[in-house]
Amino acid sequence: MLGLIPVILYEVLGFKWLDIPWAIIGLVGTSAAFIVGFTNTQTYRRTDEGQQMWTSIFSQSRAWGLISRDFFNNPEKSKLLIYRHIAWLTALRYQLREERIWESVSKKHNAEYQQYYTVPEWKTPLESELINYLQDDDLKYIINTNNKATQIMALQSVTIKQLYEQGKIAVLQFVEMERAIRDFYTQQAKAEQIKNSPYPRQYAIINTFFCLAVLHHPPFWHAQGF
Repeated sequence: MLGLIPVILYEVLGFKWLDIPWAIIGLVGTSAAFIVGFTNTQTYRRTDEGQQMWTSIFSQSRAWGLISRDFFNNPEKSKLLIYRHIAWLTALRYQLREERIWESVSKKHNAEYQQYYTVPEWKTPLESELINYLQDDDLKYIINTNNKATQIMALQSVTIKQLYEQGKIAVLQFVEMERAIRDFYTQQAKAEQIKNSPYPRQYAIINTFFCLAVLHHPPFWHAQGF
């Protein structure tokens, strides 16, 4: 029924200025198509970067479990390094689930979709998760830091250095484990970059500007000779 309103205004009441030249439709349509294509490309690129990042973390975590078990004959220290690594993964997971002002998942227009899924990081406090993997002293220290994932990995480096100074691991093993920590830091930085680098809002509304310009200012286009 709403489609009849512009028809009646144009044909019956003689509001001829409502017509939009095809040249303008083609111009705006082409521009909007380029913007939509660019947006889709950037969205896919960021999704692919995230998938590659987590695949690297997954494979490197497996390797970390092996070297923590096999590089030295100390089950207690092996368990400490492995559990602390799980704590790092947990802290990073919670960090990436923190809300940002530009995110829209909790906005009113998206509220209806929240009934179909739950976000564990929003339901359970981080401390109640870390208590399963960190010793009491480590937990008290980590819970009061800003970037908890970074500080957990720093504790890993301290422990590895102590093992090396005590002669528990050889220099090559020490270098290999420190290199693994560096790689984990690299993957964490990539995750933080994706989290803290939103897609520019200007691109999200440019199509709206195009459509509003055509719908609300048709006399302008006629004045330009279109």
